[in-house]
Amino acid sequence: MRHPPISPGVSIGHVHLKVADLERSLRFYCGVLGFELTQRYGSGAAFISAGGYHHHIGLNTWESLGSSPPPAGTTGLYHLAILYPTRATLGDALRRLMEAGVALDGASDHGVSEALYLRDPDQNGVELYWDRPQSDWPRTHDGSLAMFTRHLDLKGLLDEVSSENHDNNRNT
Repeated sequence: MRHPPISPGVSIGHVHLKVADLERSLRFYCGVLGFELTQRYGSGAAFISAGGYHHHIGLNTWESLGSSPPPAGTTGLYHLAILYPTRATLGDALRRLMEAGVALDGASDHGVSEALYLRDPDQNGVELYWDRPQSDWPRTHDGSLAMFTRHLDLKGLLDEVSSENHDNNRNT
């Protein structure tokens, strides 16, 4: 029996990560990436968000305090993906990572999006990305999506931040 697809309004609301050291994770997610702490839940959990939402990411040590990451080759989270609203805001994320000395695992242009790949302090995969407008997505001759993986121009991404800052200063 084939069921109809779920509502196109459905979205993923938040991710909750097991971490070994809550303060270290807060320094990364809030200090480096710029999320805001919305609430602590005792000494073992914290909730963080962007823009005042109750939480986009939950961090807890309930089952993982002092633990090591799962070994490679096992099941589990491949990565969490954080969507940025514009190319310039993704460029700002890259600037923050570089200033903090956080290494990238990769950086790709997928046609539909541009993405940065890295690891958080607990070695969870993190993707930071922005989506191009759907009207700009690559398509085949029959209209099907034609995603690809190509090198992402990191200098061009950083230049986007400088360009936006210049435009904002000119408009004030």
